[in-house]
Amino acid sequence: MDMIQHGGDPQIGNLATPVNASGFVKAFINNLPAYRQGLSANRRGLEVGMAHGYFLYGPFALLGPLRNTEYGPTAGLLAAVGMVAILTVALSLYGSAGTGNPTATLTTPNPPAELGTKEGWSEFASGFLLGGAGGAAFAYFLCQTPYLDTITKLLG
Repeated sequence: MDMIQHGGDPQIGNLATPVNASGFVKAFINNLPAYRQGLSANRRGLEVGMAHGYFLYGPFALLGPLRNTEYGPTAGLLAAVGMVAILTVALSLYGSAGTGNPTATLTTPNPPAELGTKEGWSEFASGFLLGGAGGAAFAYFLCQTPYLDTITKLLG
């Protein structure tokens, strides 16, 4: 079968499969903030943090122990910001361990070089904290609008 090819040196294990070598998957992954060309490390962290903070709010607010009380949304916001802070500490620890230069793969041939330095990871982590807190706050304020209750009553 010729569906799986080696992507250069077969001993490295970088295989070209129909999934990771397709044009759609390469374009999708290379347009994610972690691999998009022309972004600073701080901007990468900001975009990744906004997405994480925005999506972390919902499970904490709707599935947390205070979900059926008037404090549920506020508890969800605080829990999401706390989780983002914990993730920021993990990013800082990972960056301080000296990750080395990112390796080029078949899917991501040009990884960002600034994420190979401790300073780059520090900028990424600070942007992640700011973006994550902002994303959680945006989700909180979006869920506090009176229009959301109207929409959920119409749908449910």
